[in-house]
Amino acid sequence: MGKIIAIANQKGGVGKTTTSINLAASLGVLEKKVLLIDADPQANATSGIGIDVESVEIGTYQLLEHSNSAREAIISTETPNLDIIPAHIDLVAIEIELVDKDEREYMLKKALQEIKNDYDYILIDCAPSLGLLTLNALTAADAVMIPIQCEYFALEGLGKLLNTIKSVQKIHNPALDIEGLLLTMYDSRLRLSNQVVEEVQKHFNDMVFQTIIQRNVRLSEAPSYGESIINYDASSKGANNYLSLAKEIINKNS
Repeated sequence: MGKIIAIANQKGGVGKTTTSINLAASLGVLEKKVLLIDADPQANATSGIGIDVESVEIGTYQLLEHSNSAREAIISTETPNLDIIPAHIDLVAIEIELVDKDEREYMLKKALQEIKNDYDYILIDCAPSLGLLTLNALTAADAVMIPIQCEYFALEGLGKLLNTIKSVQKIHNPALDIEGLLLTMYDSRLRLSNQVVEEVQKHFNDMVFQTIIQRNVRLSEAPSYGESIINYDASSKGANNYLSLAKEIINKNS
C-alpha cells in the first residue's frame, strides 16, 4: 500500500515545491513508483516537472470537485517511475466552491482511495497557507514533511503549523504522523544557518532528517528548464542531497 506524504509549511519560499519535485524524482530513480500531486494554485510543481500549465484539462481541481477520477488526472513524466496529477490556476477557486459541501475536508482522501495501492509513495505539494487545500492534503496523508529554511524567521509560524497538525489529528485524521522536519537552503559559511540547524535539532531531535538540503545554484536553475535536479544535473550537490533524503525515507519506511 502506498504511503501518502504531504509536504507542507504555510510559509512561502522554504523549498516545498523544490523538495516535492526532487524528492519524487529521486524516489523514482531509486525504483519506487511515485505519484506527485500539485495542490498549489501556483502550479509550480507542474511547470517545474516540464508540463505546460495552460494545457492542463484534468488536474487537482477536478479531483477535489469529484468531476473526474484520479486515474483520469494522472500524467506520466519523463522521469522514470514518476507520474503527476497537475494543477492549474483554476485551483484558486476550489476553497470557495468547497465551503458549503459536506465533508469538504475529505474530498482528496476519497479521490485517492482508488489509486493508493498503485504507488509506493504519493507526495502532495501543498499551497503556502493553512486553508482548505492544505487541510484536504493533511486529511488524506499518512504523514507530513515540513521543510524549514535555514534562516532567521525559520521557526516563526512552525508552532502554528504544528497546532494545525494536532487539530487535524484530533478531528479528521488520527493516524497522521510527522514524517520529519527537513532543513533546506543551508549555507555552511553562514553563522546564522548553523545556528538554525543547532536550534531545530536541539528542539526536535529525532524528528529532524539527517539529510540537510544545501543552497545550490543548479537546484534553483532546474525548474526553469522544466526538469528535476536528477534530470538536469545528476552530479550536483542538490541531486546528491535529494537522493540521500530519498534513501533516508525508504530506510525509515522499510
